[in-house]
Amino acid sequence: MLADKQSCSRSWQFFRMHRVIGFLLILLMLCGVGCGQKAQESIGMEAPEVDLAYVIQKDVPIYTEWVGTTEGLVNAKIRAQVSGYLLKQIYKEGALVKKGDLLFEIDPRPFKAALDQADGQLAQARARLGKTELDVKRYTPLAKEGAISKQELDDAVQANLAAKAAVYSAQAAVEQAKLNLGFTRITSPIGGIAGAANAQIGDLVGPQTVELTTVSTIDPIKVYFPISEREYLSVAERISTAEDDHGISREATLDLILANESVYPHKGTLSYADRQVDVKTGTIRIAALFPNSGNILRPGQFARVRAHTETRKNALLVPQRSVSELQGSYQLAVVGSDNKVQIRPIKTGGRIDSLWIVNEGLKPGERVIVEGIQKVKEGQVVKLKQAEVQSHAVPMSSPAQGEKSSPKTAAGKE
Repeated sequence: MLADKQSCSRSWQFFRMHRVIGFLLILLMLCGVGCGQKAQESIGMEAPEVDLAYVIQKDVPIYTEWVGTTEGLVNAKIRAQVSGYLLKQIYKEGALVKKGDLLFEIDPRPFKAALDQADGQLAQARARLGKTELDVKRYTPLAKEGAISKQELDDAVQANLAAKAAVYSAQAAVEQAKLNLGFTRITSPIGGIAGAANAQIGDLVGPQTVELTTVSTIDPIKVYFPISEREYLSVAERISTAEDDHGISREATLDLILANESVYPHKGTLSYADRQVDVKTGTIRIAALFPNSGNILRPGQFARVRAHTETRKNALLVPQRSVSELQGSYQLAVVGSDNKVQIRPIKTGGRIDSLWIVNEGLKPGERVIVEGIQKVKEGQVVKLKQAEVQSHAVPMSSPAQGEKSSPKTAAGKE
């Protein structure tokens, strides 16, 4: 009986000890969680370090861009004027040719034979003419003396006139044969760059076949681009004041941005506007001319034409790094005098170098976060990394680009 009581006492002590140990473990776990949360809260309360920049105000030039296509100033499509087999190709494809240079040669033998035949017919016509002239000279005194009838003299005179007409006809046939023989030597009517040949040696070519090649004058080179009717009205006067046929002597104000994003080193001028506005698109085609002495530009290239269209007065500028885009809208983090963050939506007007033009949402002199935007939230206090706030200068010669959503729209315009 005593043994049973001792056994029960030990069991109860063992149970109490386990309850104490479990209670202590639960306290330790709760303490660990609470301490971790407090540590995290203490870390989160530290003010993040950020870089700031002032919102600056300046007059900046606004540039408009349009997508254009290059064309030769003159594009001569070379065709065969007579039918025959292509015998030679003299020029080198893609090379510079001069006016009158020989490009192709057609087999001249049939045309040489036709010329010889025309020369023979001309000789026969001249012989007949000589015979009729002698008849007229001989019959005239005889008719006066009554030795022959008046009708015989009239017949001789008319035969002489017909012989003269036959000579003229034969001479024209000779000239045509000479022209056809000359057409077997196909020369360039202009100076420029000769394109690839569309016919091979031995092909039968003629006026109805495809053109043999194209020669383009590319200095200066022409660039076509469409502009809206409103934009045309703003430049119509400048287009109409050309000083020469090519417009090169006028003030060059256009830039050409090539496919590799490089800016063509020579500026261009407005040349002319097309005769009418396209009623389907509401645009009118404009031609600009760019010097091309090195033949760098070739017809068919796509490029962007850029023009200075206005100067934005007192534009507000911020670094591009400070602007965040979210689903087509833009925002940035403004830091007040108490170093608290305010997330503010803005309306942008375009880019100039590494800066954004801000149309709405900012005031001159305000501070925006340049680096560390991802670490801040609304109402949070921040700490500056540097003692002084950055100040960004705007180079006045740099063009303000249009918004990405409209590649042919001027910065700050619709």
